Amino acid sequence: MAYVPGVALLAALAVGCSAGDDGNANGADSKAGSPTVSPAPPGKYLTLPAPCRAVPRSTLKDLLPGAAELPGDQQDKVFRGSAAVTYDTDRKVGCSWKSDAPSATRSLSIDFERVVSYDPAVSDDDRADTVYAKKEKAAGLSSSATPGPPDEMDKEGEESSGKAKDPADADATGSTGPSPSESSDESNGESTDGAPGNSSSPEEALPSRILDDLGDAAFLQNLPKKADSTAQHHTVSVVFRTSNVVVTVRYAEQPALITQVPDGRELQEKAQALARKLAETLSE
Repeated sequence: MAYVPGVALLAALAVGCSAGDDGNANGADSKAGSPTVSPAPPGKYLTLPAPCRAVPRSTLKDLLPGAAELPGDQQDKVFRGSAAVTYDTDRKVGCSWKSDAPSATRSLSIDFERVVSYDPAVSDDDRADTVYAKKEKAAGLSSSATPGPPDEMDKEGEESSGKAKDPADADATGSTGPSPSESSDESNGESTDGAPGNSSSPEEALPSRILDDLGDAAFLQNLPKKADSTAQHHTVSVVFRTSNVVVTVRYAEQPALITQVPDGRELQEKAQALARKLAETLSE
């Protein structure tokens, strides 16, 4: 039997290990020819606006009645707003305002959320659409849902959001005209209760609904006072998505007296008008 020196044996083992390593490396390199997936495009927005400067003072004066009559320093404090606490201003920012007038308290808040997808196969816009869709469903709405009976979550959302469940009420999204009986009463210049004037009470407003021509997708959530509450508090939320940013506008009124009722239609109109201004500002 031939004698192999220890040094020679170690050298042979080292060569064998090197060959094995090269084989693994070649195996990994053989996958380089597999097709690659192009990363999804990034969202349009890389930053967010300064939220407390996003609403012009002229608009704030309209949305916060009574604030313009305050002394200079108090007025400036109201219109300055309060920035929301956030730890990443590149991803989420917000601001809120509040004015106390003798007749009512009005409050306004806006929130901007910039959505970023960390999955190269999913675009920022698609991820933002998922975030928006969750908010839409939580409000008891769904623009992409197929016709059919609503599930339990949708029912709960309808009850909390003030969305009309009655088929007659659902028609309000397309028509706000009075019923035939109301029309006959109004033609005599009287409301249904015999009082002169319009039969619509101030709190009557269109129900929660999907909005058209606002960003890439939008909805309005109407939140009138709870049935078991004596406080006449009314809140309207408008949520919309434009590219990879989701914006929420909340506008509310609390009358000073429980006998006073907020004008739901006015709240909705002003909240939508502000949302459209914010959408235009983002698009600039």
